[in-house]
Amino acid sequence: MGFLIGEFEQSISLVKNIFLFIRRFFVFICFIILQIVCIVLLSNSSKTHQSFFAAAANEVTGKIDARYAGIRDYFNLKKINRQLADENARLHNMLLANYQTSDTTRKIMIDTLVKDSLNRFRKFTFLPAHVVGNTVSSQTNYLQLERGSNQGVKKGMSVIAPQGAVGVVVEVSDNFCKVMSLLHRNSRVSSIIKKNNSSGDVEWDGSDPRYLLMRKVSKSAQVNVGDTVLTSTYSSNFPPYIQVGTVTEAKLDPATSFYLLKVKTSVDFFSLQYVYIVENARYEEQTTLANKKDTKNSE
Repeated sequence: MGFLIGEFEQSISLVKNIFLFIRRFFVFICFIILQIVCIVLLSNSSKTHQSFFAAAANEVTGKIDARYAGIRDYFNLKKINRQLADENARLHNMLLANYQTSDTTRKIMIDTLVKDSLNRFRKFTFLPAHVVGNTVSSQTNYLQLERGSNQGVKKGMSVIAPQGAVGVVVEVSDNFCKVMSLLHRNSRVSSIIKKNNSSGDVEWDGSDPRYLLMRKVSKSAQVNVGDTVLTSTYSSNFPPYIQVGTVTEAKLDPATSFYLLKVKTSVDFFSLQYVYIVENARYEEQTTLANKKDTKNSE
């Protein structure tokens, strides 16, 4: 009973405050109401004024709608980024560079790989992934991606961004994977210089996360500042011709007879959000053969 009385008293107090407000600002409220009535009557009686007020109203509502659309688009950026990543992965999977012509000289097995109309099989398949963890400040930097074995990710798969090479998958759980970044002291990527196909190995010296080192480049190679460095066809992880970076400094390595190149990374490792995990359909076959010991020599 006391509760109902309290609610009733609050209602009475609210109504009283409303009346006090109207009484205090009665003249101003009447002025606003009369102004609105005058504007409505004026716009209804004159087409010129009607057009003017309609244009003004459209201008105001247009600006409000634009602000609202901007706010809505900002909160939809995550969804849009994911859609763009999925679309880019689909386009990557359609590139002719990811297909190779099958060897038809002998047919001793059924090739179950995806083929196009020209009987070329898909060697590389791209899977978009969201970066949920990333380090750049240690000697052994890793990324964590929200894709795992349940989505088809395996150890050894390469990871790239729209700007270039990122790293290689080293550990996999059901829904996540761990990627050894190019900014890792043990990372090594077979690469070439775009203009003349001079090969070498790209690694990181652990100092500046913006720069890598390219070693074992022949002294006879013509190297200039600004040359583009790409992944080579020798890599079992990365697709060929993925950008690694650009040469910013070239000098002879005093310990060897090769060039030592300083390469600025094409990928900004400080702001990675979406990447692509790349599957080489013949990765296991290629690595197994490369790691197979020569039994004749071992005997």
